[in-house]
Amino acid sequence: MTTRVRRTTEQSLLHQLADELLRFGKRRHAAVEGVELESSAFKLLWVLSDDQPKTLRELADELGLDLSTINRQVNGAVRAGLLERFTVPGSPSRPVRSTAEGRRLYEHDSAVHADLLRSVLAEMGPDAARDLIRSMGAFNDAYERRAPHRR
Repeated sequence: MTTRVRRTTEQSLLHQLADELLRFGKRRHAAVEGVELESSAFKLLWVLSDDQPKTLRELADELGLDLSTINRQVNGAVRAGLLERFTVPGSPSRPVRSTAEGRRLYEHDSAVHADLLRSVLAEMGPDAARDLIRSMGAFNDAYERRAPHRR
């Protein structure tokens, strides 16, 4: 294959990948019918769904967001009654955990999202769904190895 053909093929693949990533990214902001939580609150509750309290730094690292963004989102979730801060004796940090209401709404919204994903995967068929999941894992693994890490 000539260099020119290889470059054109590579450019085409990069363009197609960018298009699909943009389409996928739109889903982050699309409202799913029946959910009650804002996207940022759902993500915070998802990270806390293991019932292990987390510090703001741990949440920021897990979600790949700046500490100031996490602080703002946590403050909003605390005001909404979804999260609570608490004191750990001998520690300067005040970790956060889900409240009963936060857990209830997270479980509700998780079920709504699961139903939607179940129907999408069913439409794709089991082989295509397995291929997609395997390919997404390989893409994410390679991306994490190659992309510079923010700190």
